[in-house]
Amino acid sequence: MTRPLITVLGASGFVGSAVLSALAERPVTVRAVARRPATVSWTGRADFETRAADLTVAGNLSAAVAGADAVVHLVLDTVGWRDADPLASARVNVGVMRDLLDCLRSSPRRGRPPVVAFAGSVSQVGPVLKMPIDGTEPDRPQTVYDRQKQSAENLLKQASGAGVVRGLSLRLPTVFGGGGDRGVLAAMARRALAGEPISMWHDGTVERDLLHVRDVADAFVAALDHADALTGRHWLLGRGRSTPIGEVFRMIAELASAHTGRPPVPVVSVPPPADAPGTDFAGVSVDASAFRSVTGWRPRLPLDEALTMMTRALAESAR
Repeated sequence: MTRPLITVLGASGFVGSAVLSALAERPVTVRAVARRPATVSWTGRADFETRAADLTVAGNLSAAVAGADAVVHLVLDTVGWRDADPLASARVNVGVMRDLLDCLRSSPRRGRPPVVAFAGSVSQVGPVLKMPIDGTEPDRPQTVYDRQKQSAENLLKQASGAGVVRGLSLRLPTVFGGGGDRGVLAAMARRALAGEPISMWHDGTVERDLLHVRDVADAFVAALDHADALTGRHWLLGRGRSTPIGEVFRMIAELASAHTGRPPVPVVSVPPPADAPGTDFAGVSVDASAFRSVTGWRPRLPLDEALTMMTRALAESAR
């Protein structure tokens, strides 16, 4: 029996690496595609093939998704997060989705349309008056990055409505994890491990819904298993509990102290940069019950355990 072929775009990235690990025990063929070769585990039930490709170059994307039964689209460019070069980031954040759908639209195919699972962001909703958010709110994206994510998601929904793909978007909250994490929690943990103060742009009461990357990877696998019930919509992921950033940073300082043997570094408030978007100062809490009710997915890692794992991984990677 032919194994389903799952192409993971952005496979060498932070989330992509976790998705590869989550797929390793499945009886599937995984095609790991990234600008640089992805590191994959060759143990387990899955068969792996790797391809190094710049997906903004004509022709590379067609080869990457040829014959795929499902595509996990994790490619992103965060340059537009600070509005530095929106045209360049749009080529990645919107252009790759447009090209992907064009490839799948023009490819001869028998049977059902392929699944496309896309990584969106809960910040696409923009400012809201009430928390938690559950995905039913009208979207008012404020940053260039969020508008680009919204554009890509809309293209996917339109293609799903036309029967080109079975597309779905998983909107991610603040994701964190191991040694390859480039997010704010990892950055502050690295500072704490180096003996430097942890800084924040507010008084620490701003809350975030924080999700470990392993739980995110499990959500993508669950989405592939329930694609028919999820197609054509966006779905929010989160732990369902938000935590003040100041509290999280103090936990990180304590965890780093346990590794270094030094006293915990201070957590201090500093003036924000002039270009800091308003979303950085707005609390986020996510009600992911809609996705959970369809897929049965649940976050497995408690926050304290997940932060401990992250800090340990960063300490080991710094050796």
